[in-house]
Amino acid sequence: MIEVRRGMFGPTGTGDTSGYGGLVQPIMLPGAASRPYGGWFDEVADGLDAALTRASVTPEEAVERVVVDRGEMTVHVRAEHLTQVTRSLRDEPGLRFELCLGVSGVHYPHETGRELHAVYHLMSITHNRRIRLEVSVPDADPHVPSLYAVYPTVDWHERETYDFFGIVFDGHPALTRIEMPDDWVGHPQRKDYPLGGIPVEYKGARTPPPDERRAYH
Repeated sequence: MIEVRRGMFGPTGTGDTSGYGGLVQPIMLPGAASRPYGGWFDEVADGLDAALTRASVTPEEAVERVVVDRGEMTVHVRAEHLTQVTRSLRDEPGLRFELCLGVSGVHYPHETGRELHAVYHLMSITHNRRIRLEVSVPDADPHVPSLYAVYPTVDWHERETYDFFGIVFDGHPALTRIEMPDDWVGHPQRKDYPLGGIPVEYKGARTPPPDERRAYH
């Protein structure tokens, strides 16, 4: 469980009489799957285990768990082994995940010690397969190895994830903001980022909070 939401959209103490205000909904992430995973998922898991073993990496040390949910496979990887795992997935003939389609961030503020997640979508053009990798790091130490040396196309994706979530990709050749101004404070897609009611200032300009902006009727 990563969060408990109250009401339809999370409000409390609103005086809501619709019935939604009394709802309490735990937010759960799917748990680890057990073998056999089914279909080609077992081939990928076996191939990755063999490749890691040949690289003198214990699969259980590198992979936290494998989640199979809604017809998709997610491999949760420990950050310190991310580079080796992706090299194995890319280079192993039976795997050949040649393409990283993108990197995105997720913020789970209630998941203590694992608040920030970096998510990678990999595709094998050779075998026409897709899987997902996920790495979890604490908010207090949000460092993940850059995959630029393995998949150069992640360059701007890692910059965007850093910009919006504050995940630091160690080894990236130029980890700078890509959307927000260089002097912007904070990371706007984190769930603890303020949503309004305060002025926004950067580079000498000031944008007033929503309640002070001109309204047109």
